[in-house]
Amino acid sequence: MLNVYMSNQAGQITELDDITEGAWVSLVNPTMEELRHVATTCDVDVEELAAALDVEEHSRVSPERGCVLILVDAPTIEEEDDFGPSHITIPIGILISAKNVITVSLQKVPVLAELEAGRVRYLNTTQKTRFTLQILMRTARSYIVALKDIEKMIDRQEAALRKSTTNESLVQMLNLEKSLVYISTSLVSNQKVLESIARTSAIKKYPDDDDLLQDTIVENEQAVEMANIYSGILSGTMDAYASVIANNQNVIIKTLALITIVLSIPTMIFSAYGMNLNLDGMPLSATVWGFALVVGISFLIALIVMMIFIRKKWF
Repeated sequence: MLNVYMSNQAGQITELDDITEGAWVSLVNPTMEELRHVATTCDVDVEELAAALDVEEHSRVSPERGCVLILVDAPTIEEEDDFGPSHITIPIGILISAKNVITVSLQKVPVLAELEAGRVRYLNTTQKTRFTLQILMRTARSYIVALKDIEKMIDRQEAALRKSTTNESLVQMLNLEKSLVYISTSLVSNQKVLESIARTSAIKKYPDDDDLLQDTIVENEQAVEMANIYSGILSGTMDAYASVIANNQNVIIKTLALITIVLSIPTMIFSAYGMNLNLDGMPLSATVWGFALVVGISFLIALIVMMIFIRKKWF
C-alpha cells in the first residue's frame, strides 16, 4: 500500500495523490510495482527500499548513493490463538533521499499509524532530518507504551496465579517473557543505530536536531532499563511460582503417602483374617461379635496413628 503525506504550515498531515518534493512516502507491505514506482520517482535503489521487508534484517545506518537508509525495529501486536495478543517487533526502513523521506514496513505499526492519524504535533515533512528523528522518538516512546502494557499483563497473570496455578497462566507468562526478549534485543539494536546517527556526518543535523536526537537516545535508554527491570521481575515471578507448584506437589504426595500408611493398618489386619487357616487359631473367631470387633479394632488403631500424625503436624 502506497500513501503520500505532506505537512502544512500548522504542522498537520494531509494526504496527497502524487509524490511531490518534501512529501513523506509511506509504503506498507508494498507490491513490487509500488516499490519500482517509488524508486524511479524518488531516485533511490529498489533493494534499499525492500530491505525492511525482510524480518531478519538487522538494524543499521547505511549511506547509499546520496541517500541514507535507517533500519530500526518497532513494536507491534500479533494476535495469537488462545493466549491473547503478544508483542513483537518488525523492521522499519526510513530512507532519506534528496527530496523525500520514505518509510517501508511489512505492516502498519502503531508509530506510523499515529503519524498518519495526525496525533503527533509540529510535523514538517520538508525538514527531512527532523521528521526522521520524530519518527525515531515516537518509536522509542512506543516501546515504553508496549512495556507498560506488558507490565499490566504481568500483574494480571500474577493475580491469576495466586488463585490457580493453571498451565494456561504459565503459558501466557512464557509468551510475555518471549515478548520481552524481542523488545530488549530490538531496543539494544536501536540504541546502536541512534548512536551511529549521532556520530555520522551523512545525515545533516542542526542544533535543534541534536537536542531531539539526544532526547531520543535518552528515551530509548529508559526503555532499555524498563525492559531489563520487567524481564527480571517476570523471571523472578516464574521461578517463585515454579517453586510454589513444586511445593504443592510435594505436599500432595506427602498427604497421599500418609493416607496410604493409615489405610495400610486395617488392610494388613483384614489380610491376616482373610487367610485360609484353621478358625481355632484366629482370635475372636469363636464369638458372634468377632467380625465387628476386628473391624473396630482395626479402624481404632488407624485413628490413633492418624492422630499421631496430626499432632506432629504432618497432615
